[in-house]
Amino acid sequence: MQITQEGILNALKRVNDPDLHKDLVTLKMIDNIQVNENKISVDVILTTPACPLKDKIQQDCENAIKEDFPEAKEITIKMTSKVAAHANEVKDAILPGVKNTIAIASGKGGVGKSTIAVNLAVALAKDGAKVGLIDADIYGPSIPLMMGIKEKPRVYQDKETMKMLPLENFGIKLMSIGFLIDDNAPVIWRGPMASGAVKQFLSDVSWGELDYLIFDMPPGTGDIQLTLAQTIPLTGAVIVTTPQEVSLIDARKGLKMFHRVNVPVLGIIENMSYFIAPDTGIKYDIFGNGGGENLSAELEAPFLGGIPIDPRIRIGGDKGVPIVFDIPDSEHAKIIYSIARKLAAQISIRNSNATETKIEILMES
Repeated sequence: MQITQEGILNALKRVNDPDLHKDLVTLKMIDNIQVNENKISVDVILTTPACPLKDKIQQDCENAIKEDFPEAKEITIKMTSKVAAHANEVKDAILPGVKNTIAIASGKGGVGKSTIAVNLAVALAKDGAKVGLIDADIYGPSIPLMMGIKEKPRVYQDKETMKMLPLENFGIKLMSIGFLIDDNAPVIWRGPMASGAVKQFLSDVSWGELDYLIFDMPPGTGDIQLTLAQTIPLTGAVIVTTPQEVSLIDARKGLKMFHRVNVPVLGIIENMSYFIAPDTGIKYDIFGNGGGENLSAELEAPFLGGIPIDPRIRIGGDKGVPIVFDIPDSEHAKIIYSIARKLAAQISIRNSNATETKIEILMES
């Protein structure tokens, strides 16, 4: 059988994206098919560079082509990506180059939300995404310390307005109130002032092109959360909790708040899930077990994963070098990478479903 581009496309119609549950051809993820005698090359355009099933999709493509064209001597599947964007006119007007906005939130403090936000941002960037991180916790900014930055952002004139350039480290664009005030100066502001600062981080900072802009939210369900949800329709939110019931009670409130303001919850992350003693290897459920998974089932939100306790995660935050960058081969870093990729997959699923809904509405009208 002669090898043709049409034949290769027909073969690849049997390969589904495991997250989007449609074939790659229908999803328009196939590009640049090249046939040179018995050599075949194909580009597959994923919806995120952090796709957790990248290797499976690549192997499935190769197998489908081999099945139809066993005479092919060389099959090259090149995996590229173009991050799916959350299409929204309000968001696009305020953040024109930003494809997706994600709030990392918790119902209460002390659950490691900032640590998770930092490590997720770095993990996504190391996978190849363009990432920004806003420290929206105005009263307790921790991003400067955790990301190892002490400089102040530069200001420049953009037409008739002044703009700030975000600082950068580990491939992440960053903004925090901590860059603008002295380390020991408390932020003694009423709610509207704090909310106004977050608005300025959106409108007065030159973010450029980003695949993901992550917000490290303050704990609770107050002014800043409402301001952000009302200013830019977020792509979604992630709820961070620990296994203990006192944390789960507040996590439920946080999740329901996002539902009320029409922000999709992309998933739940359980932090401090357990501790493995380094000398004995015995596992200890210090804060209980299964809380995050139970909450996920109860509230029908995806469970993205559980992160065990490890002093090296805390050390990384204190010295300004996140564990996914400092010790990327550690089991804890691998768990965080897995969670970041599952989060990216959930964003792609949400954006794909939203696009399909809009098409259906247009067709009906």
